[in-house]
Amino acid sequence: MLDMFRMSGPVRGSGHGSGGRLAPAARLLVCAALPWYACVWLGTSTAPVAAALPAVLILRGDLFAAPRAALERLVGVAVGVLLSVAVLHWLPTGPLSFPVLLVCACAGMYLLRHGGSPNQQVIITALVIYSTPVPGYPLARLVESAVGIAVVALLGPLLWPPDPYRETALGLEEYRAGLADRLARTAARAAAPAPAGVPAAAPVAAFALWHRPYELSAALERTAGRVLLLPPRRDAAGQAGPLRPRLRLAARTAPALQFLTREVETRPAADDASARAMAPLIEATGRALDEALRGGPCADRLRAARELEAAHRAAHPGARDAVLRAGIHLTQQVLAEHLGPAAD
Repeated sequence: MLDMFRMSGPVRGSGHGSGGRLAPAARLLVCAALPWYACVWLGTSTAPVAAALPAVLILRGDLFAAPRAALERLVGVAVGVLLSVAVLHWLPTGPLSFPVLLVCACAGMYLLRHGGSPNQQVIITALVIYSTPVPGYPLARLVESAVGIAVVALLGPLLWPPDPYRETALGLEEYRAGLADRLARTAARAAAPAPAGVPAAAPVAAFALWHRPYELSAALERTAGRVLLLPPRRDAAGQAGPLRPRLRLAARTAPALQFLTREVETRPAADDASARAMAPLIEATGRALDEALRGGPCADRLRAARELEAAHRAAHPGARDAVLRAGIHLTQQVLAEHLGPAAD
């Protein structure tokens, strides 16, 4: 029966493979090369490295946050240029000017922090200009950075933008596959509990699995409102059912299933008949949830799982047994709410 529950094969993650790396690489190439040649044409320098750096430093994170990150970086560059020019104007390069510049740059870095993170571009720019006391270099550095930042902010989000709905759907499919494997192992552990005194192994990836639905929901909400090139109400991504209800189902059932797995896997008594009787109940509930996360009909599977829970409750009515069933019961309740009238 456990083999029937292991129905999920490996799933290709979003961004995996050459196709997922090609678009970011091409975007980085264009956004680094375009300001480089623009600054060469403007004559700022023969090797305007500062014009290409914004693409490397900004486009490695959230693409749709690029305009905000670019503006913060531009402000940091401007403040770093002003601080280094002011310090070098009043103090010559030497043992006195360097600590003064360092203190001023650190103060500016923390005064311009955003979201608790200091603007490190202030101190980076200030130190680079301090180490390059060439006439005209501060202005050239400012112009090159401004050109590179402008290209990243204006052009970066428009070049091969990712589809947040497709990325979320792929992430949800990965979670579904990982959940199926986790519940299969939990059912096997319930069928053959560990001897007394033998603790259950706690996989390092367990927390990441249960936290995954919340990460997917947050990422989708964070990007969906900023994607201008996609239909604003697009909700399905080539899947069997709407994406958001299935994602909400995953997020609501994750805490109950986390509690269930830890309760079963840390139950030490090897002769616990109640725990052994949980194995088919976990399998049946897991199959119903797996089908719902796929977007398919699962009312019949949920009905069968509820019957198994009722039988387990009748056979094992104790308070300790109720705690063992709590995760299953909550999962079935959420599944019933997800299905609506179809669950009746």
